[in-house]
Amino acid sequence: MPLEPLSADLLYRDCDVSQFEFSTTAELSDAMGLVGQDRALEAIRFGTRMDKSGYNIFALGPHGAGMRDGVIRHLQSIVGKRPVPGDWVYVNNFTDPNKPVALRTTAGRAEALRSGVADLIQDLRGSIPAILESEEYKKRLAAIDANYTQHQGQAFEALRIKAEAKNVTLLSTPSGFAFAPQREGEVMKPETFNELPEEEREKIKDTIGELEQELASIFQHVPGWEKERRAQVHELNREVATNAVGRSIHDLTSMFEGNEKVAAWLRELEADLVENIGLFTAEEREQLAAPMGPIGGDVFRRYTVNVIVNNGPDAAPEPTAGNSNGGFIGGGAPIITEEHPAFANLIGRVEHMSNMGALVTDFSLIKAGSLHRANGGYLLIDALRLLREPLAWDGLKRALRTQRIVLEAPGDYLSLVSTVALEPDPIPLETKVILFGDRLLYYMLAENDPEFRDLFKVSADFDDQIDRDGDTDLLYAEMIATLCRENDLLPLTAAAVGRVIEESSRFAEDAEKLSLEVGSITDLMQEADLYARDDAADAIDVLHVQQAIDERVHRADRLRERSLEAITRDVVMIDTEGFVAGQVNGLSVLSLGQASFGRPTRITARARMGKGNVVDIEREVDLGGALHSKGVLILTGFLSAHFAINIPLSLTATLVFEQSYGGVDGDSASVAELVALLSSLAEVPVNQGLAVTGSLNQLGQIQPIGGVNEKIEGFFDICMRRGLTGDQGVIIPAANVKHLMLRRDVVDAVERGMFSVFAAETIEDAVTIMTGAHAGQRDENDDFPPGSLFERVDQRLLEFAEAQVAFGKDDSGVTAS
Repeated sequence: MPLEPLSADLLYRDCDVSQFEFSTTAELSDAMGLVGQDRALEAIRFGTRMDKSGYNIFALGPHGAGMRDGVIRHLQSIVGKRPVPGDWVYVNNFTDPNKPVALRTTAGRAEALRSGVADLIQDLRGSIPAILESEEYKKRLAAIDANYTQHQGQAFEALRIKAEAKNVTLLSTPSGFAFAPQREGEVMKPETFNELPEEEREKIKDTIGELEQELASIFQHVPGWEKERRAQVHELNREVATNAVGRSIHDLTSMFEGNEKVAAWLRELEADLVENIGLFTAEEREQLAAPMGPIGGDVFRRYTVNVIVNNGPDAAPEPTAGNSNGGFIGGGAPIITEEHPAFANLIGRVEHMSNMGALVTDFSLIKAGSLHRANGGYLLIDALRLLREPLAWDGLKRALRTQRIVLEAPGDYLSLVSTVALEPDPIPLETKVILFGDRLLYYMLAENDPEFRDLFKVSADFDDQIDRDGDTDLLYAEMIATLCRENDLLPLTAAAVGRVIEESSRFAEDAEKLSLEVGSITDLMQEADLYARDDAADAIDVLHVQQAIDERVHRADRLRERSLEAITRDVVMIDTEGFVAGQVNGLSVLSLGQASFGRPTRITARARMGKGNVVDIEREVDLGGALHSKGVLILTGFLSAHFAINIPLSLTATLVFEQSYGGVDGDSASVAELVALLSSLAEVPVNQGLAVTGSLNQLGQIQPIGGVNEKIEGFFDICMRRGLTGDQGVIIPAANVKHLMLRRDVVDAVERGMFSVFAAETIEDAVTIMTGAHAGQRDENDDFPPGSLFERVDQRLLEFAEAQVAFGKDDSGVTAS
């Protein structure tokens, strides 16, 4: 019984628009979550609820599946129920400035701390100089100075009186103090002194020597007196500063009374201000600028508060599915998306400034990373971008493993430099990290990185398609309505929705499925929106959707046109009429960039007596891939198992893809290759108006292949260019019928009887359709029906075997050894 071609209604599944009870999608409500992603969203819900270590999430699925938007929508629904995490600041460590102190405040209070300390310093810069200029302070300082002067003056006066009693006077000279003999109140001239008797001169010298020793003793006591004076001045300044700082800092201390670490630092701040009251005077500030203010000589920089995370209500914009740059939803936990996950952008960094030719830094130049900003919330990262950044993956893993954010430069991380650097306090990490990537990347990380499975214990596997039925059609319409609103598109009519659903099945390469690659659907709708607006339409109609599809094909159609032209001009030799033995039209799909189209390929086979080898010429010249070679070996197995069962397989056959110069891979041509080989063996011609695609197993069953729509359309286009005869068509695996979503012009040609699509389940079906000859099945005696194609193949192989035996005998009839 001849195999009949498929009816036109099996080649394309129309969407029943009558099921829709809306005129446009503007009447529909938004979809509740991502359509068809219940499993993945349940994993997200589990991961966000689990607060134990290592339960970070890897969302895996195809690009464009809407994973990130779906995750953000879910996070938006739960973050408001979580407490707002605290703020973080870095402040100066007055004991060891190279180890800045990290302080945590409640949300929104870090700015109050920063401004409070800034106001404190500003107040003290005005109040302390005023106090130091007050009459009371000057009076007490003068008393200290007077006491010091009096103490010193009394010592010198006593020495002067003692010297005068011995006729010696104390003189003050430019080079210091000196003693000189005197007579009658006048300093004795040198001439007069020299005229004195020797004994008297010696006595005067001894007296002066004794007085000089007493003067030296006084000078030895002067530093002690000065130290005592400075101590008294310092104690006076401490008293003044303690009163002034204490009054000013009291309100700030009270504000953070419940935060012991902040309160402790404020006490240290107060002590440092008291100890360094001289900073508030111009003279001492000039002297202390270098050692105390390395960045630009600003000595008060040491008292600033560096707010690195501010989780106040006005700190950041609210993220949405389309714009998730960070922030809070309803005052809850932050959702941060890191678009550039470099090491410093994740972990944070310590910046440097140039000062007098040197690079310097301090706590005020510490910058937060996305881990800081997402602390207490959620951090979303594209896994591939993360892995492309040097050190970023290891830095993130270490932070998740230790549950701390440790600020360090990448150079330090690699131990490339040994310079003195800041060692800021680590900050505890309470972030839930969500990575996004495709399945291959997930499996590679799980297989090759031992830490990955310990740190990302939750996988949210997003599907790329769902079953297509009436219920999912309605859910898909709601999804389309949601995408229209999110992307500011015109609403779609019911007919346009139906056309998008049909094209979605085409994307999924399955008439019984719908694609969940939201990115591709959105692109199509955006392009249709453009054409609708060109027409000044109020809604996107089916014509606009079809125009978008047609224009998209046309933009990427240059390669397909050149391929068609090469065939129609016989540059690439493809027959679409007539019968030729050992020659079959196979089909392949070429995908380059956005262009994907089918094209026929001439496959030829030749057979002769030999040693049972089927030579894959593509493999012999390194143009054939592993899968193609596998297909050839399978058809060899089928051949040896179905023919010449009781005799050696005595043939040598060659298979080749004619005019193939760029390599061949895949096993979807194994049916075509076997048909060509069987045709060559049986010497039965193949209808060149037919093309065939399909993968073969050793049992002779035809298995489904990919790209079935493109392959059919590729051969149809050639036949259309040369003129449809009604005898042309394509044979596909029966299992691929459910995948058919052919172009409307192909369906119309089939409906008119000008083109055919056949479904074959076995190699016997394919051979029968392509040659018109009955393939044949073995009977109870293991014989093929007389005159069948398989009987002719079996007979030809028997002839080869007999010829092989005859060729191996010498003239005496004895078989050669």
